[in-house]
Amino acid sequence: MMALLFFMIFMTPLCFINLPMIFQYSNLLILIWLILTGCGSFYNKISYFMGVDIISFNLILLVLLISSLMIISMMNYNWMSSFLFINLSLNLCLLIIFTSMNFLYMYVSFEFVLIPLVILIIGWGYQPERLMSGMYLLFYTMLVSLPLLILLVYIYMDLGSLFFDMMKLHSNFFLIHFILMIVFMVKMPMYLVHFWLPKAHVQAPVSGSMILAGLMLKIGGYGLIRSSFLYEYMYTKYSYIWFTISMLGSIYISITCLMQSDMKCLIAFSSISHMGLVIMGLINLSNLGLMGSYYLMLAHGFCSSGMFYVANIFYSRTNSRSFYINKGLMIYLPSGCIFWFMFCCFNMSCPPSLNFISELMILTSMVNFWNNSIYFFIFISFFCACFSYYLFSFSQHGLYSSLYSFSNMTCYEYLCMYIHLIPLIFSPVMISSFF
Repeated sequence: MMALLFFMIFMTPLCFINLPMIFQYSNLLILIWLILTGCGSFYNKISYFMGVDIISFNLILLVLLISSLMIISMMNYNWMSSFLFINLSLNLCLLIIFTSMNFLYMYVSFEFVLIPLVILIIGWGYQPERLMSGMYLLFYTMLVSLPLLILLVYIYMDLGSLFFDMMKLHSNFFLIHFILMIVFMVKMPMYLVHFWLPKAHVQAPVSGSMILAGLMLKIGGYGLIRSSFLYEYMYTKYSYIWFTISMLGSIYISITCLMQSDMKCLIAFSSISHMGLVIMGLINLSNLGLMGSYYLMLAHGFCSSGMFYVANIFYSRTNSRSFYINKGLMIYLPSGCIFWFMFCCFNMSCPPSLNFISELMILTSMVNFWNNSIYFFIFISFFCACFSYYLFSFSQHGLYSSLYSFSNMTCYEYLCMYIHLIPLIFSPVMISSFF
């Protein structure tokens, strides 16, 4: 893994010669090398306290693929060399998070990833409110992560190690459990600590929305998976608290989606609802729940990122994200309608998508945890279908503001949308090779 990190570090000169395609090909070269070398069921490619296993392997592939799609989405923007450097910094931080075998390495990268992300939002955002959204993101994360640093010092003094395979907590103190949980719940985000996400999404450029939805929310789920092996007893003892908040919060957020008038804001709130399902799958410590949540994180990474990209295609042509202005886009941009329809269908977990398989697994684990949770799951699925249908019908149908107009899409835009869709459709076919 250290060779992979050095390869990415030596990609830095490519950022400043302003040749984004060479930078992107280098990303894809790493992606192909990782796919060909494969991964075992436990840590391998170990070097300098870094390794990769089956959980982090697919998330690393997601990082490299989404970062390549970010470059496609920002082709016509200014300050391209600076954007490539920010992209490389985000890739390095996320790679260290997903490959670190030491909790301290993971914590340092977890904190440092905020700096390039805030620069991306403030530097390439749309409106003056981006300063406040960057501040929300920064302080929400810092508020919960500073107690984690104190906890890591305490764990090191008690156990003498911060390696994941050597840490085993035996404390029954609820505060330790709360600190280890809330730091990842904010990153997902969980309902009640989700206020930073809609603000960051609305003010961020399209690449910022893609990396927020596709990658940043997965840090929380990955952290929950890693920390769940440290102390199973506390997870099982207090899991009902997080299960209840996520279950009720997903229903409330799904209803809130129906009251939105901004495309990006609705997609951001739908991400919170889906992350609530991920929490419910992870928190019951069942095999089906872990697999379903893991698959849903991967599916959400492609589906939500693709929806933000298509919403930006509409915004770049109509200069508005409002449902009240974007009417009849089926007439104005007919080639984008089918992609928008497929993303909305996959967002409501229609077969044969990976979302459908993962939500079936999560439903089974929820029923095993509490029988009556099936009624709440029905409400969540129903309202998810409602706001996905609302998102499609309000923008595509109706009378367009001009008498007649037509707009074509570029080859780059088709390529980016196809790459978002292909893993969602073909991943269920290869799902047996994941575990």
